Amino acid sequence: MIILILLIIPLITAVACVLTGKHSVSKYISIAGSFLALLYNIFLNYNIYVHRSLVGLNDFFYMDSLSVLTTQIVTIVGFASSLYSAGYMAAELHEGVVTQKKLRLYYFLFHMFIFTMLAACVTNNLGIMWVAIEATTLSTTFLVGFYNTKQHQEAAWKYIIICTVGITLALFGVILTYHSSKGILGEIGHTLNWTGLLTVADRFEPHLIKLAFLFILIGYGTKAGLAPMHTWLPDAHSQAPSPISALFSGVLLNCSLYAIIRYHILTSKCVGSSYSGTLLMVFGLISVIVSIPFILVQRDYKRLFAFSSIEHMGFIALGIGFGGMYSVYGAELHTFNHAVTKSLLFFCAGNLFLKYKTSTMEGIKGVIKAMPVTGVILIIAVFAITGTPPFNIFVSEFMVLADGFASGNAFIILFTSLLIICIALIFVGYIYNIFKMIFGVSPETIPKGEISKFTIAAMLFLLFFVLVISFYVPPLLREILNRVYDIIRNA
Repeated sequence: MIILILLIIPLITAVACVLTGKHSVSKYISIAGSFLALLYNIFLNYNIYVHRSLVGLNDFFYMDSLSVLTTQIVTIVGFASSLYSAGYMAAELHEGVVTQKKLRLYYFLFHMFIFTMLAACVTNNLGIMWVAIEATTLSTTFLVGFYNTKQHQEAAWKYIIICTVGITLALFGVILTYHSSKGILGEIGHTLNWTGLLTVADRFEPHLIKLAFLFILIGYGTKAGLAPMHTWLPDAHSQAPSPISALFSGVLLNCSLYAIIRYHILTSKCVGSSYSGTLLMVFGLISVIVSIPFILVQRDYKRLFAFSSIEHMGFIALGIGFGGMYSVYGAELHTFNHAVTKSLLFFCAGNLFLKYKTSTMEGIKGVIKAMPVTGVILIIAVFAITGTPPFNIFVSEFMVLADGFASGNAFIILFTSLLIICIALIFVGYIYNIFKMIFGVSPETIPKGEISKFTIAAMLFLLFFVLVISFYVPPLLREILNRVYDIIRNA
């Protein structure tokens, strides 16, 4: 029951927002519901810190440090996005872009999106996890095509078709896992339970498990934005409302990667970590390399941030694949760092779009003068996302890279060297593109001032995490990350 409450909160919030006809009320319901989910997840975090894991409803629900890390990301970014939505959607409503009726749909889908992601992280059953991740596609397709233009509809169709194909491949992996376990566990109701599978994973048929992980990596990797299955991501991120783009990049990708890590643990216990680890490194490096030319030549800032997400998901996959203590620790810390930093960047992007009415970089100059607060935050976020010291992403990237060189494995050292070159090129691309927007002469037609107090509050909320983790990893988070390493390496 204690875990179920975490799922009930966004469901009630979604229904309450639908029943409320006015945005002036629904936005506060949305903020309150998201904040309550955040507080409750902190309570669950503390319980897992004390008890190491939680089980509920006859083993239907299960949470350990790995799942609570992901749910913490969901609730933090979810609260920030609900806060940002209050200001962003109010501006859209004022300009006649959306109606009151459409806003009711927006907030309903917003919180159903939160619900599906939380459900994927707290279920013990890998089949139900698949259903929850598929449900994220259904709830977000309408958000991608929210503005109902030809361009938005095209992005929505591209998103649902590619992700549905990917999730179908993941289903094959789930079926193969079920086939491997049913002869051992026997009971149909428990053959896909994570806690049960983990105890008997070393008795699975190795070839089936290898094939299952390949399907899982390609299938869930599609949702996680790993190349070459990433083609939906730039369109969906750029066309969705900015608060949803933040949830896409900061949360959805991490939830999909969470599912991959669960199967990586099972595969490692069955056939050793070299097989799944190597696949993660290969797909991770491909993702980083593929993102570089698009980042260097990009002229749409939301698409720029989207391609950056592909790079960072690849980096996390590489860190997990390396398998060392500091690389795994750094990769999991990177999931948190990337979530808050990239979400912050998409919030900045939303402010820019509302102010300048364009998504092209050439149409934006003098942000620091037109919107001083947004401009300063954008500068910090850009330096942070590119791994510039001393910011938070530098900390997690340094841990992964240092562990890669210290591994003594020529293969890993080669991957690490290529990774450093890629990071340097991405830094150049970001600085060249973004700083032309920040500095320069702002058009006289652009009014001075920020968009909304709500949008600024949301940005400052995420900025707090960016700056704090740049210099200090809180003991609770540090302990959770240590336990995540134990789960991945010593299952």
